[in-house]
Amino acid sequence: MKTTKVSSIAFAAAIFVVAVALSPPARCQAVAVESPGRGVSSGQWSVQVDQVDSRNVDLAYSFQIAIYENLVDELNKTKRFEHIFREGDRSAGEAANLLVLKTTVEKYTRGSETQRAVTSVSGATKLTVRTQLVTRDGKVAFERTVDGNVRFFGSNLRATHNLAHNMAKAIMRSESEPPTAIVAGQL
Repeated sequence: MKTTKVSSIAFAAAIFVVAVALSPPARCQAVAVESPGRGVSSGQWSVQVDQVDSRNVDLAYSFQIAIYENLVDELNKTKRFEHIFREGDRSAGEAANLLVLKTTVEKYTRGSETQRAVTSVSGATKLTVRTQLVTRDGKVAFERTVDGNVRFFGSNLRATHNLAHNMAKAIMRSESEPPTAIVAGQL
């Protein structure tokens, strides 16, 4: 009995050490933004995540909230932004380099967990959104159409997690693109 407990603790400690050793280092990037009349300022961007806009699509409120919460989580995982603000956070107004993330649902296909479990070819839940990072003065610094779905196993809300993950990945990939007229350095 003692040997089992000791070996279980040793095994857990070994997994923890390996996980820490293999985890990617936090990436903090400085960016340069041209400000009219002020030249170029540098600092890391902060982002304010606005509520999901689904006016044109019949989407359950639970899906809107799930997209929003998963998006905040996935953006935090990227370590790309100095701070992630939620819509309505008053301290966002004090952030020097602030972008606003706007998400608009363009398409939603309601899926069926039962159909996915019975047949692997039908029942997929699909979401398509337009995502934009906008500067304080309303200029679009980044815009993409992103998909998220769950095709085989998992709850319908799993599509919101996949969507948020894909959105965060698209924002991370934007650093390899040429700078726009708004952003003089990497986003």
